[in-house]
Amino acid sequence: QVQLAESGGGVVQSGGSLRLSCSASPGFTLANFNVAWFRQAPGKGREGVSCISSRDGSTYYPDSVKGRFTISRDNAKNMVYLQMNSLKPEDTAVYYCATARPFGGVYYADWGSYDLWGQGTQVTVSS
Repeated sequence: QVQLAESGGGVVQSGGSLRLSCSASPGFTLANFNVAWFRQAPGKGREGVSCISSRDGSTYYPDSVKGRFTISRDNAKNMVYLQMNSLKPEDTAVYYCATARPFGGVYYADWGSYDLWGQGTQVTVSS
């Protein structure tokens, strides 16, 4: 069974940085899939915060994190990262990585296309 695993969460002060990592179980090549990071804060719905295309590496960020978050791949290590800078208390949430199959013209920034999820990692930003 394919699994995704997030790591790198923790507690950081406002203005600080964290880098989250997403890995996959052996035999599952992240480079072949669109990959996204989502987050869910207490009492709120799940929000997409970044995604990267398998086809050409294009990335997308919503305004809430644009300029502060960066998604990247290391295909040699079969990893995807989320570098988070200038963190704010409102960034506090559980962060998930997810994958989507890039077939049938699926747009990598179609948040609803992501169907394989990790267990999440907690990020807490203190003020």
